[in-house]
Amino acid sequence: MSFNISAWSIRNPIPIIVLFLILTLGGLVSYPSLGIDENPNVDVPTVTVTVSQLGADPAELETQVTKKVEDAVAGLGNIDQINSSISDGLTTTAVTFTLGTDSNQATNDVRNAVAQIRQNLPQDANDPIIEKVDFSGGPVVTYSVSSNSRSVEELSDLVDRTISRAVLAVPGVAKVERSGGVDREIRVNLNPARLQALNLTATDVNNQIRDYNINLAGGRGEVGNQEQSVRTLGSAPSLEAFQNYQITLPEGGFVPLSSLGEVIDGAGDTRSIARINGKPAVVFAVFRSSGTVLVGVEEAVEQAIAQLRKTLPSDVQVEVVVSARADYIRESYMATIESILLGAVLAIITIWAFLKDWRATLITAIALPLSMIPTFIVFHWFGYTLNFMTLLALALVVGILVDDAIVEIENIERHQAMGKKAYHAAIDASDEIGLAVVATTFSIVAVFGPVALMTGVSGQFFRPFGVAVAGSVLFSLVVARTVTPLMAAYLLKDKPHGQEALSQDRLSYQYRRLLGWALRHRVLTLGAAIAFLVGSFMLVPYIPVGLFQNGDISLSIVKMELPPGTTMETTDSTVQRLTGVLRKDPNVATVMATEKVGSADIYVKLKPRGERNISQQEFEKHIRTVFPEIPGARLS
Repeated sequence: MSFNISAWSIRNPIPIIVLFLILTLGGLVSYPSLGIDENPNVDVPTVTVTVSQLGADPAELETQVTKKVEDAVAGLGNIDQINSSISDGLTTTAVTFTLGTDSNQATNDVRNAVAQIRQNLPQDANDPIIEKVDFSGGPVVTYSVSSNSRSVEELSDLVDRTISRAVLAVPGVAKVERSGGVDREIRVNLNPARLQALNLTATDVNNQIRDYNINLAGGRGEVGNQEQSVRTLGSAPSLEAFQNYQITLPEGGFVPLSSLGEVIDGAGDTRSIARINGKPAVVFAVFRSSGTVLVGVEEAVEQAIAQLRKTLPSDVQVEVVVSARADYIRESYMATIESILLGAVLAIITIWAFLKDWRATLITAIALPLSMIPTFIVFHWFGYTLNFMTLLALALVVGILVDDAIVEIENIERHQAMGKKAYHAAIDASDEIGLAVVATTFSIVAVFGPVALMTGVSGQFFRPFGVAVAGSVLFSLVVARTVTPLMAAYLLKDKPHGQEALSQDRLSYQYRRLLGWALRHRVLTLGAAIAFLVGSFMLVPYIPVGLFQNGDISLSIVKMELPPGTTMETTDSTVQRLTGVLRKDPNVATVMATEKVGSADIYVKLKPRGERNISQQEFEKHIRTVFPEIPGARLS
């Protein structure tokens, strides 16, 4: 005799109850640990190598730096393509590996390959910067730092020394990038006449400062029975010590550095400017590390900043400038949860409208949480977050999760109408309908299961979707084959023989009428079906094509690039023209610009959706028409 899981569940209710108590408790415990994010974690194995050399032109960089870097990494395995871009004083090489390659291992391989050719690069070139490209790049949140009594130099130093260190200690923060302000520099303004009198050149002075103003390892020594390391300390501990640093003369003798010119503790040349609504500011952007959850990192950073505000001077204010992505994700998450709950309520109401029995409706409705909550265990197991793909899957299967339970309970009621007691009706009906329920469920798994096996970048997006649908549907099958018959056997009331639901009779009558009309008018029915099919295919070209749709997050980013050789002053004046146009728009709340020599990123924070008259996409189209023409500038 074949084993009937439903009959076994009815006769042994305790193990089934304990099983689903454990599954439900596990799901409830797993749920808070699931992060809230916009997209699934996507690992794109791309590594960039950036080398800067002050004053070098693109042709020189191509032959002396870029070509050597490309040759060094070309021998690595699993490389898909190598792309390089070169501008004045800067070259960037992007190495893209085949999908599936571990990005951390790829980064280490590129770093080792570049380290082997470092000695072959120009000596005045800065050390190569090797970074892994993060798909979810861009700042998590941006803050401004202001004070009514402190200078820009003091605020910049406060961000670099205090605030950045505190924020970098937050788990999930990859880097803190300051925009605006200035960098501290010890400037040595040499006196040409004094140098000529001492037969010195600026290069001689520079070489001596560079060679001796450093700390170096000096080997090791033995003191008693212990071995200690020896270091040669050459860096100046203070500005006064640096001013008194002794410069060796060609003919012999020494002179202090201060006698050759001015030694000033000041700020370097302005190479970065930040403006908020046209006013200069010092801002810093926080970037998250790969694989972390955006909302979780943003909340942790905000907590760290709140603690930091208590220790900062009272005249220093640290305020959020841009955090639209986290706000948008939270809003989308809450809207999706509300949609899922609303869909569940409507599904239950629909079930009651057909069954007209609160006991049967309750049994069917319980299948929803018992199928959905254990799915969170699967999410936690695979390391998924509550993103738009997993939430979309849960919203999609709300109606599917009760299908098996409805089939089970309807067949049980049919057996009750034949005069059977609820207990025996549950056993016979579940045995009779079992194969059909299993086949229906596995047909759904067969459709969505392969989605969980997709490869490539699209696969990394849709894999959580397939796992969520297949996992929750399989849980619904277990519920329908165990919990639903169990509850029906003990909760449903016995019915007199031959009693049928009046609503079901009326529904069957109307369905038979419609079916009879369709059979009598076969040509018309087939023609309508074909027309709908052809019309659907004709609408396909009008559907936008893309990996995912851009949402309205009330934040637009305008990137500007000016021709090579553009000065900081020209860049700043151009940005002020653009931001001036944007600030006049009635839909704009805040405009923040971060500028570098020849380029700028302009963050346009729109007013809330209910306070503006156009969407974000319409506003971005409008931007292209209102921007003044700038020779050589590229806007994107």
